[in-house]
Amino acid sequence: MEHIDLVALLTIAFIGSLGHCSGMCGGFVLAYTHSKIDPKWQKSYQAIAHMFYNIGRASSYAILGAIFGAIGSVLSFGMTIKGIIFIFVGLIMILMGLSFIGKFKFLTRIEGSIANTEFFKNSFRNLLENQNLRSFYLLGVLNGFIPCGFVYFFLAAAVATSSIIDGAIVMFIFGIATIPTLFSIGFVTGFLKSIKVRSIITKISAILIIMFGLFTMFKGVMLVNGKMPMNMNMDIEKIIKDNPNN
Repeated sequence: MEHIDLVALLTIAFIGSLGHCSGMCGGFVLAYTHSKIDPKWQKSYQAIAHMFYNIGRASSYAILGAIFGAIGSVLSFGMTIKGIIFIFVGLIMILMGLSFIGKFKFLTRIEGSIANTEFFKNSFRNLLENQNLRSFYLLGVLNGFIPCGFVYFFLAAAVATSSIIDGAIVMFIFGIATIPTLFSIGFVTGFLKSIKVRSIITKISAILIIMFGLFTMFKGVMLVNGKMPMNMNMDIEKIIKDNPNN
């Protein structure tokens, strides 16, 4: 995976968490904080509980990333096919970015209703009634599987990696980058509840998503035209050997 991809994904995840995640998951974080965390606990123990929850989310994302990365690896048999996948994924990213801006309802049409199933409802209810650290972790794991448009963007990026490991890394980065916002939601909740502020931040993340989508499509076109090796970390000598006329 390219360094530029990692930096871009980390940036998008962090900025997007300020606008999107604070609105989507902020209320949930406040709810479980009220239900599960005893105010009499030491601040350090409360912090550990929150961290267990967030590590649980990141774990779910990593699993999803590995699955979608594996799907990408099965679909990618050659440079042309991989390029087509990049172009398709880039287009999906652009549509997602436009959806965040509010141009059309692309994300709401593909989101499911897993959170409304009896299994999830019962599981969340049981975990909210428990106060041990394991319950915080499992609550985060369940939360990680709830359909979310922002997660879809990163899953698309995981598919484009065509690698189980890289796909898991992409999604784990997403989980880690959103921790600061959700971890400190109780301290910045007044700031992030401002509809105007959240709207501005969401639009910034949407623009970044669209730009990354265009970059992904560009890489796809380059692959289809044979201008860029499938493995961006390929040894230079092998590139020269495979392309003696260059």
